[in-house]
Amino acid sequence: MTDMVAADLWDGPFDEADALLQRPCDPEAERIVLGSVMERPTLIDALTAVIDPGDFHDERMAWVWHAVAALREEITDGPIGPLAVDQRLQAWRAAGRLPVLPLRIDALSQIYEGSAMAASADYYAKIVAEKAAARRLVDLGIRAQMAGRAADFDPSVTLAAVQSELDGVVREEARGKPPALAEILPGVLEQAVTPRTREGRVPTGLADLDSLTGGWAPGRMVVIGARPSVGKTTMGLVHARAAAIAAGLPTLLVSLEMSQEEIGHNILAAEAGVGAHLIRDGLCTAADVRRLALAQERIATAPLRVDDTPHVTLAHLRHQVRTLQRAEGLRLLIVDYLQLMQAPKAENRQVAVSNLSRGLKLLAKEFNIPVIVLSQLNRGSEMRVDKRPMSSDLRESGSLEQDADIVILLHREDMREPDSPRAGELDVIVDKHRAGHRATITCAAQMHYARVVDMAGTWETEPSEVAP
Repeated sequence: MTDMVAADLWDGPFDEADALLQRPCDPEAERIVLGSVMERPTLIDALTAVIDPGDFHDERMAWVWHAVAALREEITDGPIGPLAVDQRLQAWRAAGRLPVLPLRIDALSQIYEGSAMAASADYYAKIVAEKAAARRLVDLGIRAQMAGRAADFDPSVTLAAVQSELDGVVREEARGKPPALAEILPGVLEQAVTPRTREGRVPTGLADLDSLTGGWAPGRMVVIGARPSVGKTTMGLVHARAAAIAAGLPTLLVSLEMSQEEIGHNILAAEAGVGAHLIRDGLCTAADVRRLALAQERIATAPLRVDDTPHVTLAHLRHQVRTLQRAEGLRLLIVDYLQLMQAPKAENRQVAVSNLSRGLKLLAKEFNIPVIVLSQLNRGSEMRVDKRPMSSDLRESGSLEQDADIVILLHREDMREPDSPRAGELDVIVDKHRAGHRATITCAAQMHYARVVDMAGTWETEPSEVAP
C-alpha cells in the first residue's frame, strides 16, 4: 500500500513525523482497520470489543469509523465505499456536527485500499488499541510531571489521582453487549436450588449475625450507625478481628478517630481478655502481661493493616485498596467513620456526604470486596419516647440508607439507664437487609475488654418486613 503523506490527509499543514515522535500510533494499522470496515461493515460488531473510535490517533480517523457505523444502518448489503463515506462526512460538516475538517475523498480512497486486509482486521485492531494505551500512558506521564512540579503538590491526593488514571490506561477488553435476560435466568434458577454457603464471604465475628447474613458478601456496602460512645469502633474491631485474625483474610481498617496505637491497645485487650484501661494506664499485673504476650504472639502475623491518616479522601482510599488488593488480595475494608472523611467539594455538607457514600458503594463494587462504613447518628432517637435508632437517623445524608446493602444500628439501654436490667447488652439492629430479613440481635457488650461477643440464640427476625 502506498504510504500517505500529510497532504493526502489534511487540508492544512501537519507535521506527521513530529506527531509520531510525540504520541505513539500506527497509522498503517488504523488505515487497514478503517478500510476493512468499509469493505465489510459487519466487522464493526466484532471490532467494537477490541477498540472504540477514541483509539484512533486523530479525531478525523475516528469520524470515518462513525460514518461507516451510521451508513451500515442504511446500506445493509455490500461494502460502503469512499464516496458514500465522504458524502456523509460532508453532510455532517454542513450541519455543524463535525468539529474537524474531514478527510478528503482521495485519502478515503487510499484507506479503502486496505480492505484487502479485512481478514486480518482483528489483528490490526489490537495494534490500534495497544498504541492508544501507549498514548494514554505518555499523556498521563506529562500530566504527572506537571502535577509533581506544581506549587500546591500534595502527595496523598496527587499520587492517588495518578494511580487512578493509570488504571484507566488499558481499557477493559470485554466491552460487548450486556447480557440478555435469557442469559441471566439460568443462573438464578441454579441459585434457587443451591443452599447458600459462606464460601467467598467474610465472617462477621458474631454467630447470630453470620446466620442472618451469611457473612459479608463481596461488593456490598454495610453501614453501622450509632450515637457517640455506644460502640461503633468496638463493633468495627469485632469485624476486623474476625476477618484478619480468626479467618486470616487481608483486611484494611481506616481509622480516622483513633490512632494506630489506640487500635492496637483495643485489639490486644480484646484478644487477651485484659482490661483496655489497664493497658492504657500501665496497670497490668504479671498475669495480665503473660496473657498479653501470648495474645501478641498469636495475632502478630494477622493480615490486618491500620491506616490512621487524617483527612482521608476517596482517592486515598482507592489507592490503598488497589495497592493492597494487588499485593495481598485485600478482602475487607472498614472505615471508621464516614463523617470524618474529607468530602469532595459540594454546595452543602449533605451533598458532600452523599458523594462520599456513593463513592464508597462504587469502590465496593469496583474491587468486589465488602466495605463496612461506620457512621454517626443524629439526635433523632433522643427526641423519641422509644430511644431505639432508625435508619433515618443516619447523620447528614439519606443517601447512606439508600446506598447501603445492609444498615446496622447499635443501641444500649444502659447508656440512658445505668441500672437497667439489660445493662451490658448491645442491640444489633439490622434495620435494612437488601438480601434478607430485618432482625434484632442481642450481644454482650464487654466494653472494658473493647469487644462485643455472642449471646447465642438471642435474635428475633421480622419476616414480614423484607428490605427492598
